[in-house]
Order: sequence, then structure tokens, then C-alpha cells
Amino acid sequence: MCKGLATLPATCMKSAKDIKHKIGFLLHKPEFPPDKEQIKEKTNIAKRVSPADVEKWKLSFNNLMNSEAGRTVFTTFLKAEFSQENMEFWKACEKYKMSAPKNMAGKAKQIYGQYIAADALNEVNLDSATREETRQNLSNAGPSCFDNAQQKIFTLMEKDSYRRFLCSKLIQDLSPLPTTTQLSALEKRGGMRGCSENGGA
Repeated sequence: MCKGLATLPATCMKSAKDIKHKIGFLLHKPEFPPDKEQIKEKTNIAKRVSPADVEKWKLSFNNLMNSEAGRTVFTTFLKAEFSQENMEFWKACEKYKMSAPKNMAGKAKQIYGQYIAADALNEVNLDSATREETRQNLSNAGPSCFDNAQQKIFTLMEKDSYRRFLCSKLIQDLSPLPTTTQLSALEKRGGMRGCSENGGA
């Protein structure tokens, strides 16, 4: 008999979640015309973003995440990949750190239940050790309760989604045409590497 998802090894859960995202992404590739909301969202983004902003975001993931507009644009890309829960979790952790101490215990349980628990509605991709460490932190929830989990998700976005974001049609549409000098600099940093193979999102 099935004993539930909680009995499966963490590696199986991770693989299943990765496959779900990849299948969802492939099924929703822009072979179909975008809906009006998507067009409106991209138009609003283009109005708020300057070419200088975009060039900073392309230099480093930290620059992107330190910019409110950058996070908004990146979230739009994550939605297309069905992985926006990573950004939502990261932002929830940032907001949690600013909570009054008396409210932290309740908010910590809410964040854990929504993003980290095995049956979470918006479950993020964490290893079992980090999940367990975070669960134990709930008993004495403080500002650093989610630090390790948040850093793991930050690194996941940086090493995975951000690389595809740099090659996506979304960022290309917001970027000015690069000069020969800029292209040479990007190639030296590896910024253009893999874009032709991966394609745009």
C-alpha cells in the first residue's frame, strides 16, 4: 500500500519536482500566443526598466536580487518556468527577518508550512538535511531561522534559473544591442556561453 510522499527518499522527491517543472515548462513554451495579461505585464516592465538597469543585472545575480525592478522581471521569467515559489520563499524570508520578535514563531510556522513541509502547497526544492534543520529551528524561531534554507534557494536560482534568464527572450527584449566590445567582455565572462544551445524563454 502507498504510505504517502513523506516515506519517499529526498532524492526521489527532488527528481520528481524537477521533472514536474521541466514538463510544465515544455508544455507551456511560447508556441501559443501569449494572453493579454502576459502582454500587459511585459509592457509594464519595459516602461519601468532602463537599459542601465538591465546591464547591471547581467553582471551578477546579486545585482539583480538587490533591485526591486530586477526581482520583478526575474519573477516574470520564473512564472514562465513554473518555479516562482523560489522567489516567493526568498521574499517571505526577507520579510520574516523584519518581523517583531513576538510574531516570529507564528510566521515561521506559516512559512515552513507553505514552502518547506513535505506536503507544502508551494514546496521549494531543498535537501532533507536542510528541511530537518529548519524544522528544528521552529522551536526557537529567531531572525536566522530560515537563513540556511534561504541561501540554498538563492544559490539554486543563481546557478540554474538565472543562467537561463540571461539567455531568455525576456531579457533580450529589454537589452540594448551590445557593441563589439561588450560582446567580447560577455564572452570572456562566459555570459553568452550556452545561450544558443539553451534557447530563449
